Amino acid sequence: MAQLTAKKAGMTVLIALIVLIALTPVLWMFFSSFKSRVDIIAFPPRFFFTPTLENYVRVLGLPTLMRGLQNSLVIVPLSLLFGFILGVPVGYIFARFRFRGSSDLRFFVLTLRFMPPIAVVIPFFTIWLRLQMLDTMPAIIFTYLTISVSSLIWLTIECFKRVPIECEEAANLEGCTPFQVFTRIALPISLPSILGMCVFVFILIWNEFFLAFVLTSHWAVTMPVASAAFAVVGMEVPWGQVCASIILLSIPPLILSYFFVKFLPYFFKVS
Repeated sequence: MAQLTAKKAGMTVLIALIVLIALTPVLWMFFSSFKSRVDIIAFPPRFFFTPTLENYVRVLGLPTLMRGLQNSLVIVPLSLLFGFILGVPVGYIFARFRFRGSSDLRFFVLTLRFMPPIAVVIPFFTIWLRLQMLDTMPAIIFTYLTISVSSLIWLTIECFKRVPIECEEAANLEGCTPFQVFTRIALPISLPSILGMCVFVFILIWNEFFLAFVLTSHWAVTMPVASAAFAVVGMEVPWGQVCASIILLSIPPLILSYFFVKFLPYFFKVS
């Protein structure tokens, strides 16, 4: 019994240590966003300081950052919506229908996620440049479809496989077409799982940096690109403003994740 208690205490300490290591950079960034420049660069580090909102006031007053926030709030939801419309039905087809080459196509979709961004950014750059659509929101939305569609196809296959096949067979016996089985049976049953996958893809696109950095320069910049711009301002990096912008960048995914994790299961249970 004593050995079991000691083992449990050791595991608790180990988990607490891992959590502390994982959260330390986030906590450092959070507290630094409320520090003045003198407090941030002070050595040894100051753990007790007078908090200030000066960094947030400066960040929210910058037109580039506000434009990046507004663009991200448009680009990411639209990329996810179009990815949902195009990717989820394909995921159902892969889950329920067997046809020649289906395994190869599934593997091809998976390779799209493994492909490094540098392999696709140059073709996209050339295409949008020739179409005179570089640094436009339609171009970056279409580019992000390569992420949202491939991710949702791959992730929703397992969601649809968990739907009891008996429900779909009963719908077939009632005369439903395959499209009706998908829209009336498979999709509603698997929707909570699919929405969870959508949260993951939303965060994936929201934090994407490299493609937006290459394909945008001013009008269509996203929040990560606008936040990174602080690092090249003059000779001194304004760490307080950098931390404040990253905290602002992290708020929408955190709110969305909390909403889906805490309230969505309850909503579907009540429904």
